[in-house]
Amino acid sequence: MIQKISPLTPFQAAIRLPGDKSISHRYGMLTALAEGTSRIGNYSSGADCHSTLDAMRTLGASITVEGASVTVEGLGMHGLRAPASSVDAGNSGTTMRLLSGILAGQRFDSEIFGDASLNQRPMERIMNPLRLMGARIEGRDGKFPPLRISGSALSGIEYATPVASAQVKSCVLLAGLFAKGETTVTERIQTRDHTELALREFGADIDVRGTRVTVRGGSTLKGRDLIVPSDLSSAAFFLAIALLIPESSLQIQGVGLNPSRTALLDFLVSIGANIRIVNLSQGNGEMVGDLQVRYGPLKGGVIEGDLPALLIDEIPILAVLGAASRDGLVVRNAGELRVKETDRIATVAANLRILGAEVEEFPDGFAVKPVAKFRAGTFHSHGDHRIAMSFAVAALAAGGDSLIEEAEAASISFPEFYSTVDRLRG
Repeated sequence: MIQKISPLTPFQAAIRLPGDKSISHRYGMLTALAEGTSRIGNYSSGADCHSTLDAMRTLGASITVEGASVTVEGLGMHGLRAPASSVDAGNSGTTMRLLSGILAGQRFDSEIFGDASLNQRPMERIMNPLRLMGARIEGRDGKFPPLRISGSALSGIEYATPVASAQVKSCVLLAGLFAKGETTVTERIQTRDHTELALREFGADIDVRGTRVTVRGGSTLKGRDLIVPSDLSSAAFFLAIALLIPESSLQIQGVGLNPSRTALLDFLVSIGANIRIVNLSQGNGEMVGDLQVRYGPLKGGVIEGDLPALLIDEIPILAVLGAASRDGLVVRNAGELRVKETDRIATVAANLRILGAEVEEFPDGFAVKPVAKFRAGTFHSHGDHRIAMSFAVAALAAGGDSLIEEAEAASISFPEFYSTVDRLRG
């Protein structure tokens, strides 16, 4: 699908966005492992999160979806059933990595695969710690999906993650639910902690001390009624729109503000963004609040060291803001971008050049210089949802009509993206 994007005029608006993807994935899995009925409100509309629900159905869970409301009849910790066919994770790396931890501790064999893009993404980062726990797991060419997992008796381990990754941490902790003894994961820097908070909500025996997390095997999880806060990663695109369009202001309501995720807001404020948090509250262990943002000039900045691990999903849209800033943006130590849905360093750099920006590409990042006025053009998503949405946002500030190729990729995480943009025109 090719999406036409016309420039956006100044606006003042209030919006509410779909549920957080990271939290939705975890609730979708844990409710199936819990005893009793769980109800999830504001579940993410993204295709990736519905891949998680479909995967749990394949493993025997009864799941009903009505709009953004999901009802799950829990099977209990040992109630998952051997699938009649391979488990399909779609385009969702989160589904594959987290669910592999659960499958490793089952009493049956299984295979999990993804679409053409996901099947090209290496999985050694989860395969290695799962094998240390006693899992039998094999992949194509030793590291790629499909992953074949033979149910095994697992033993708890102490594992220090070699790279900052909430998905790796979560995979090991979920496997630890089925392991004998304690499973401990230690990180050099704290990554998002949605898994830890969700496990506590469901009643798991878990201990968190700084960047050291321990879960004890043998817990019983209990079904819950849950509300998913709106997705901060999705909000990033709309924060950027307000920061790009002069004389604009926006309130984004009910956004998840987990402290392990707010590096995005800290960075935006550090480069001059006018953002306020109001109506702060807590639900199901997660912080929630409204974001108020107003247009204003940005200074530009540097993302390096430990920061890329905390901003890895938002770097494409931050690159667009960097091109519109006074000093530009430099990104280093972000080699992980090379193995996302696309090589995001290459695709970001190519699309920034279409905007008219001068870009230097590094093995682990890039540097973009500021451009006085974005040029309209045809931007290429390469099927990557974050690239499609980032450059649709850029096109709103361009000097004429633009086109986004493979624009439908946005539906992987945010099906309502284009219609929500259209609401700002009203």
